Parts: sequence; structure tokens; C-alpha cells
Amino acid sequence: MTAPTLSRGTSLGYAAGSVGTGTFGVLPGLVLAYYLTDTLGVGPLLASFVVVFPKIIDVMINPMVGARSDRDFGTTGRRTRLMWWGAITIVPLFIATFATPTSLSSGGAALWVLIFFSLTAVAYALFQVPYIALPADLTTDYHGRTKLISDRIVVLALTILVVGAGAPAIRNAFDGGFRGYLAMAVATTALMALGMAAATHWAGRAGATAVDPTIPLATSRTRDGFEALKHNHHYRILLLVYVMQALATAVMLAGAQYVATYILEDKDALTPLFIALVAPAILIMPLWVRIGGRFGKQRALAAASVLFMLAAASLGAAIVTPGVWIYASVAVAGIGYAGMQTFPLAMLPDVIDEQSAAVGRDQGGALSGLWTASETMGLAIGPGLYLLVLAAAGFRSSTGDEVVVQTDGALTGITVGFALVPAALIAVSLVILSRYRRSEQPA
Repeated sequence: MTAPTLSRGTSLGYAAGSVGTGTFGVLPGLVLAYYLTDTLGVGPLLASFVVVFPKIIDVMINPMVGARSDRDFGTTGRRTRLMWWGAITIVPLFIATFATPTSLSSGGAALWVLIFFSLTAVAYALFQVPYIALPADLTTDYHGRTKLISDRIVVLALTILVVGAGAPAIRNAFDGGFRGYLAMAVATTALMALGMAAATHWAGRAGATAVDPTIPLATSRTRDGFEALKHNHHYRILLLVYVMQALATAVMLAGAQYVATYILEDKDALTPLFIALVAPAILIMPLWVRIGGRFGKQRALAAASVLFMLAAASLGAAIVTPGVWIYASVAVAGIGYAGMQTFPLAMLPDVIDEQSAAVGRDQGGALSGLWTASETMGLAIGPGLYLLVLAAAGFRSSTGDEVVVQTDGALTGITVGFALVPAALIAVSLVILSRYRRSEQPA
């Protein structure tokens, strides 16, 4: 099977999908818990269940979506059917999540959000899983895949910055209550759906291939991703590295607000910390593409990981000398983060090709389904791990706008969780990555 030549338009069309994935990736984490507790009056324990349960659904459903995507590809030569379903159905479902009737009790409101956010997660999976599998269909060029993913990460970073700042602004412009959240949902959902539709139309169509009618159609293969995890050494190593690094960044992001409030003593410092971590991807990506082309994807990923690890470890000095220098270290970590986002996703299509050749049928959806499910699990565990560090350090909670004076031990825990725990997780991922032995000769 020969993939179509990758044009600039196709690459940009694929990158447009990150407007959708970036919006959905950042917005619920940014506002959903606060919407539940401070607008709908839902208790924090019940609110945490409402926020986490849809992630559990993702972990369960993504491998099945991947298998269905592979079956579509084998039957029609394209993955666009599920992508279109996701792009279309996510519109009413995500808006409904923030359109909770004001007449409902707090328990009823929690149930409303749980139902519609869970359905939204399913719609998102229908788009995301085949979208992650698409690079293997778009090009067989080894370095072309790195460029394809790098364009996507730049758009992702821009989307995260725009949505992270713009969505709360829209909410606040419409009184910050029920009307504000509904207006925010309508605006961001339109942006999200346009990005998904653009990727499906341009990149999904470009990834289509002719179907050989002489090849018998394979049955649905939900377990194929798990079989690859068991038998394909390169997939197993790459997936473990990606999950460990997703966990590390999730822990750091979970700690950012605590560092802003208790270490920098400024709640509003969260925004520049967030920008310092994400914005470097926009500027540094061409350099990472050149490094990947010169030294190979595995070495480039190792270099990015080491950079992130050292920058994160340096933040441990905030235990004794907090100050504005923290932003510089976070920005260096952001440079490493850009490479850590790019190279695993650029290596995944190479491993998909390897596994597909080994079993004699396309495996893109199956491997991508397990990949996205594992990433979701890592991102979900991260905040919980950070909270465990705070609990062990004796952190004291507060209510409302009150800021409790924390003990020295608690302040140390805040910094250790934000800096040294992510650094340690990246160190473990580097040990795992050293066992990746796949040849990096261009395809």
C-alpha cells in the first residue's frame, strides 16, 4: 500500500484537527470542576466523580473505536466516517453539558452534566482515535511524519493559549453564571467542530487509499492493540514512554496553581506559568524538526526529555529561593515539552507500519485506540498523584478566597510535587526509552 504524497495543504489540514483536540483537551479541565461546584452547587466529592467518570469511559471505549476505524479503512479505504460522526455529534452534546436547567437540584444538575459530558467524551473518541491513526495513512516518509506532527503541535499550542485565555473571558463577559457558561460553550464548540471538520475533509480525504477486493475482510479486532502491546517490543516501549511523560506533565500542570498561590504568592501567576510552558512550542518547533532530521526521532526525543527533566529538577530550588527565575526554568521545560509531544506521535506511525506488516492487516486504529486510552489514564492519574504528595506533606485545605498559611513541610511538598516528581518520572521514561532498538533509517 502506497500512501499519497504529503502536500502542504494536507499537513495544514491535519494540523487543523488540533483546534478540536486542543479545545477539548484544555477546556473541561479548566472550567468544568469550577462550573460544578461554584455555579451548580455540586459538592466536591460528587463533582470529582462527574469529572473523572467520562475519562474511564474513554479508556474503555477507545480500543473499540480503533478496531471499528480499522474495519472502516479495510472496507472503504478511509477513516472519515467515524471522524465525521464525532465532529457533528460533539456540537449539541458539549453545548448541552453547559446548558444545565436552572430548575434542577444540585444532584440533578450533577447527573445532567455526567450524562452529557460522558456522551461528549464518546463523540470526541470517535474523532480522536482515527485522527491519531491518520499520519500512518497520509505518508510513508520517515521525516515527513515528523514535519506533519510538528505542524500539529504548533496549532495545538496556539489553540491551548487562545482557549485557555479566551474561554473564561467569554464566560465572564456574560455575567460568569449560567448564561456565561452557555455562551462560552457555544463559542468554543463552534471552534472545536470547525477544526475537526477541516481535518476530516482535507486530511481524512487525503489519507484514503484504494481497497483491494481480492483481500478478504478481517473481522473486528478490539483486542489487536493489546496483542501489539504484548508482542511488539517497539510499541510497548513507545507507549510506556508516552504514558510516563504524560503523567509527568499532568503532575506539573496540577501543581501550577499551588506554586502560583503559595510559592510565588500570586494566584494570577498561573497564567504566565501556563504560557511559559506551552508557548515555546510555537517558536522552537522548526528547530526540533531539524534535530529529528539530523539525529533521528529517538535521539531527539531523548534530548527533549533530558531538557525537560533538568529544567523540572532545577525548579526544586524554589524550596529555598523562590522568585521570578521560576518562569525561565518553566520556559526551558516548555522547550523540552514541545519535543516530548512531537516525537512519540511521529514515531507511532512507524510502529503502526511495522505491526501492520507483521500481522498482514492495517493496525492503525487498534494501536491508536490503546494509545489514546493510555494517555487519558496518565493524564487522569497525574492530579491525583500530586494531591497525594500534598497530603503526605501536610497541606491544609481552605474554603472560598481564604489562603491558609502553610507549614514549611507543606511548601516543600508543593515544590517537590511540581518539580522533582515530574523530573523523576521523566528519568524513568528515559530508562525505558533506552530499550527502544528500532532502526531509524528513513522509510
